[in-house]
Amino acid sequence: MENRILLALCAAMFFLGSWWVPVTDPTENCYALTAKEMLAAGDYFSPRIYGDYWYDKPILFYWELLLSYKIFGVNEFAARFFPAVFATLGVFLTKFFAGKMFNRKVGFAAAVILATMPEYWYIAHAIITDMTLFCALSSTLMFFYFGWAERKNSYIYAAFATSGVAVLTKGPIGFFLPGLIILLFLLSQRDLKFLLKMPLARGLGILLAIASIWYVPMYFMHGAKFLEEFLGVHNFLRATVSEHPQFNVWYYYILVFLIGTAPWSLPVLYSTLKHLRFPQLDSRRRFLIIWAVTVFVVFQSFATKYPTYTFPYMMPLAILFAGFFVERQILFRRMAAAMAVVLVIFTFAAIPICSRNSGKAAAEIILPLVDAQTCVVSYSNAYPGSLVFYSGLKVYRLEETARIAKLKPHEMSWTAVNVMPFMDFKDLPKDKKIIAVVTDKVAWKFFDLTQGSWQLVAELPDWKIYRRD
Repeated sequence: MENRILLALCAAMFFLGSWWVPVTDPTENCYALTAKEMLAAGDYFSPRIYGDYWYDKPILFYWELLLSYKIFGVNEFAARFFPAVFATLGVFLTKFFAGKMFNRKVGFAAAVILATMPEYWYIAHAIITDMTLFCALSSTLMFFYFGWAERKNSYIYAAFATSGVAVLTKGPIGFFLPGLIILLFLLSQRDLKFLLKMPLARGLGILLAIASIWYVPMYFMHGAKFLEEFLGVHNFLRATVSEHPQFNVWYYYILVFLIGTAPWSLPVLYSTLKHLRFPQLDSRRRFLIIWAVTVFVVFQSFATKYPTYTFPYMMPLAILFAGFFVERQILFRRMAAAMAVVLVIFTFAAIPICSRNSGKAAAEIILPLVDAQTCVVSYSNAYPGSLVFYSGLKVYRLEETARIAKLKPHEMSWTAVNVMPFMDFKDLPKDKKIIAVVTDKVAWKFFDLTQGSWQLVAELPDWKIYRRD
């Protein structure tokens, strides 16, 4: 009965309406478009975008998208299918882990709490790597704990294998983050000698064998450029130089925690602070707390901050919260029902919001106007990659000469993400029809920097589409 309830909850929370939510900018389009270009090229190994190789993330999530595109076609449901699948898997992993660690009631409550947390609901719909990483990292730590508690090497081998999957999903963090959590837990238990009992050589061999499926061939195919961009820019630089400095503040992840876990965290925090009752820290709770706190502290120390980075702490938090709510069944049921209804409503409310941040509507307007003699350009503060995804057209990022020199990729710089095609204003073709997609905020500058007579084709909430014959 409990499994049926969870399946129904996951279907409503993660799958329902996903086929109506368009691919958005500035993040989802990168994954959706990369897989689309890989599929078109018949290259299932080297990620590529805008016609060039792209070393932002490892291969596993792209493989998921490619498989989904093969089954369902290139569309929104296909792009959002595997995040929803792994979200469902994460719910059942939580039920299994908490149930085995504590009891069946805690397992079921933890699974429901996790499924109805706003951040989990969001990432279950998002076309990003984080839900796959969540399952891989959580499995690594879950298997380690069972291996430590039961002294079984089979669990330890499984932990290394799932860590290898995490490395294929997001990179070195898939090994180093769970490794740090495990080390801190063993220190807290005064049990570092367990490391000597672990089959480290064989375990690392399993991890490396899984990771090498992609990393070794990529190095031989693409050489130093792959290492420089993947390890240098997208891993080392991400930790040391903020991509979005405005978010690099001490309270950033506190806000993410409060919003992402609401309302479940609020009664727990209130009761704890009011009565100053802290649960006895046996090895189970100590492991969960070290897991959650380490994730928070590690990513707080990173220069680049994203709301999804601390996501791996959601499982231990859900299990810890469940220990509070199993003793308050009426409150638990009311909150779970309310959050399920609210988040389903949010799914449909997100459709117009996502549409405003997507190039889907612009693509539908532009495609009938384009022929072989048409040049499509975009002038805005953010390049609309989703317009390329939906239209299949080459869309130039229109900029002034000085801006192009500044924005084009440089070594060990965040400009490495600017791999879209550029065009200088002075190079706008005079012998072709031009379609320009321009945001309202910079429209005045666009007309100052261009010549000729522009015809307004369509107005969208944040964009205007112009044509020059």
